[in-house]
Amino acid sequence: MTLINYTINRSKRKIYGIIGAIITLIVPFFLMLFNSDNHLETDQSLCPFKMLTGLPCPGCGITKSMVYCYGGDWQKSLHYHLLGPLVIVFCVLTIVVLTTELITKKEYFNTLLFNKKIAVGLAVFLGTYHLIRIIYFVKNNSIDAILHQSIWK
Repeated sequence: MTLINYTINRSKRKIYGIIGAIITLIVPFFLMLFNSDNHLETDQSLCPFKMLTGLPCPGCGITKSMVYCYGGDWQKSLHYHLLGPLVIVFCVLTIVVLTTELITKKEYFNTLLFNKKIAVGLAVFLGTYHLIRIIYFVKNNSIDAILHQSIWK
């Protein structure tokens, strides 16, 4: 009985993963369609960390990066976040792999996805990239400009 529940839970997690990847791809696509007046450049960020501190969090800019990547503006896409285009690639690969796993009832890439060295490497990369972004952000913005980007205007 435990084996059946484990298999069902694993299938549900794969379906949730596919749904999450699809939502991650669709939201920036709709933002791109309705960005006719370039409101993405001027509107307040919805990031809770940025709203409280005025400083970007490690994920700030990924959605804008994806929007500009969809629009073909690679320079702006990479300006907002280096990982935006990679998120698109990762989501597409996730949908393909998880759908294939559901159909074939086999698991692929488990040793790669649950590799501790890769996880630590990605965490170090993201932490270093975020630290560089924070230094650049503080260097190019005054305290007043940083506070203006928060809710404490």
